[in-house]
This record gives sequence, C-alpha cells and structure tokens, in this order.
Amino acid sequence: MGFEGSSLWKVRQRVGSDLLLWPGSTVLLEREDGYVLLGLRGDTGAWAMPGGGAEEGSSFLDTAVSEVREEVGLEVDPSDLVAFASISTPADHLITYPGGDRTHYFGLWFVVRRWTGEPIPDDEEFTRVAWFDRSDLPAPLFHSTAVAFDLYARYLERGVFQAC
Repeated sequence: MGFEGSSLWKVRQRVGSDLLLWPGSTVLLEREDGYVLLGLRGDTGAWAMPGGGAEEGSSFLDTAVSEVREEVGLEVDPSDLVAFASISTPADHLITYPGGDRTHYFGLWFVVRRWTGEPIPDDEEFTRVAWFDRSDLPAPLFHSTAVAFDLYARYLERGVFQAC
C-alpha cells in the first residue's frame, strides 16, 4: 500500500503537518554470507532497511511482514523475525518529509535470515535494492538505519536486545 489511503495518511488529513508519534517496524534482511539488503529511498536518496509505520489493527510483526512484502517483494514468516532493537529517541527517528510532515517513529527492529522470493524494489518507496557487506555499507545511509546497524553490532556482541 502506498502512503495515500494508509492509516497515517488518514490521520494527516485531520492534523496536517503537526508532529505525530507513530509506531512502526523495520527489518534487517541478512543472508548466510553476512550481506544485508538495503533499498534506495525515493524521497531522500538514502539507503535504508525495509520498514514503515503500522496500519490500524496491525502488530509490530504484521507491520514488519507487510513492509518487507510491499517494499522489496519478499515473503517473510513472522516466526522467523527476531527483534534485536527498539529505536524511539527523537534524535534517531524523527523524520521531516519533503511536504513538511513531521513524524516521530518509535518501533521494533527485526532481523530475518529466511524468506522466499527475489528482492524487487516497489519503485515508490525504494527505487533500487542491493546486497551489501555489513562492513562496507553504502552512503548515504538513512539516519535510523545507521543507528540500527550500530545497535545490531551490539546485539551480536552482547546477545541482548538493544534500545535507544
């Protein structure tokens, strides 16, 4: 689903560009060789993990699965998703969109290592998708994606859920 008609779009029709607090999910897709899938955002030109805001009635898991399907065309089983972090600080996940809308997202970040299909960008949110070695990520990285990679490294090192 594109932005128009989404739950967030419906709220925006009522409140305009005022700052909103909105839940969401983002997914780090990681192959066995350690390469990760990123998409080039159509709105900012930065590389990011698939993810987005929740729709009415959706859980964090539902949102993660639907965002991966919508943005990169892959099917993920919710039972394969492992939450590794939460990003909720405004400094790390406050987005001002080109039209002036401001959204402070808070959500869960998942890693998944199994899926079906081949990644294809949706040509709306992502104009391109590619696999990258975690030690050689492209620039520019979307800010919350860069934060998530730092949290993921700490998660792997410590073996515990990370939050900021």
